[in-house]
Amino acid sequence: MIQDLVVSLLFMGYAIGFMMGLATLFTWVERKQSAVMADRIGANRCYLRLPFTNVRLVAWGLFHGIADGAKMLLKENFTPNTYDRLCYNLAPWLAAVPVLLVFAVVPFGGTLAPGRLLPQLHPFFGDRGYAMQVASLDAGILVVLSFSGIGILGTMLAGWSSNNKFSLLGAARAASQMISYEVAMGLALISLVVTYGTLDLGAMVRWQSGTLAGFLPAWGIFTQPLAFVLFLTAAIAENKRVPFDLPECESELVSGYFTEYTAMKMGLFMLSEFIEIVVVSALLVTMFLGGYNLPFLTDAGFVLPAGSVWTLPHLAVVLLQVATFLVKVFLAGCFMIQIRWSLPRFRYDQLMAFGWKFLMPLAALNLVATAGVRWWTV
Repeated sequence: MIQDLVVSLLFMGYAIGFMMGLATLFTWVERKQSAVMADRIGANRCYLRLPFTNVRLVAWGLFHGIADGAKMLLKENFTPNTYDRLCYNLAPWLAAVPVLLVFAVVPFGGTLAPGRLLPQLHPFFGDRGYAMQVASLDAGILVVLSFSGIGILGTMLAGWSSNNKFSLLGAARAASQMISYEVAMGLALISLVVTYGTLDLGAMVRWQSGTLAGFLPAWGIFTQPLAFVLFLTAAIAENKRVPFDLPECESELVSGYFTEYTAMKMGLFMLSEFIEIVVVSALLVTMFLGGYNLPFLTDAGFVLPAGSVWTLPHLAVVLLQVATFLVKVFLAGCFMIQIRWSLPRFRYDQLMAFGWKFLMPLAALNLVATAGVRWWTV
């Protein structure tokens, strides 16, 4: 139906804008947050002069992101003599596009009923409701793992096709690192599946809308605290961020797998890293922090302690859910950036040992314990 197509296009546009906008904002957050931690002013030299005036809008350095984008678009696109020019040009897109696709299965709000939102739309939509999710799939977790595994192909192609030994070493490091931490992440996610009893991310969020002991939100961070730590650690490692940034370690490999990339091709690699921060934060919020849920907020309004309901308009509920998800994702991303500027880099042997000898056994033990508790309580 045309109505379904319109809503789907609306959700896709919001999802792309959400990821690109927040990723661009995180480039500024990384600068300013590191500046605050180092007790310095930070990025504040790029300003916008109002036309026909001497007024300068500094805006806390927010215009640095615009300047960086313009610089990458206008720089010379240097291309080395490569083994395979097709793979060289394809690699940045393989690194960026799968990350965008992962967000398709992430619910960023509850149920949107356009007919209730605006009375003028009721003749077209009736009382039909739409889950605020680009693709509502029963096997959402499997889609996340599938698409997240494709991104490493872009890294491998970039390192191999660049005809540069440092790039090839960075690509090899990224591939072995992805394998070692993907195992721990998969086991942590299986523990969640056992706890929630579903592979659907939307159903996981609805499961977390309840309470524990009558007052504590039934969020995954409380029901699966160890899986939360394991997933966060493995996700940072797969994102190749400090302390797991060995694939692009500048003290050893210049810039690692994208050393031979310039202009917007290098910008795609950089942007994909920040988009991945947004996507990982969204997954973390969805599976462990209640998603778009606020304590005691339902589709009808707030459930008061006495059992009565403070009814809210449908528009207010939708805006609260979307804003809650946005704020949670932003704070989770800031926390990941805080980790990046707080911890030193691993040695490569330490990184691999940490993944295979510590995280994976711990994830396996957590899965066994979760399965045992589930069997005992059912």
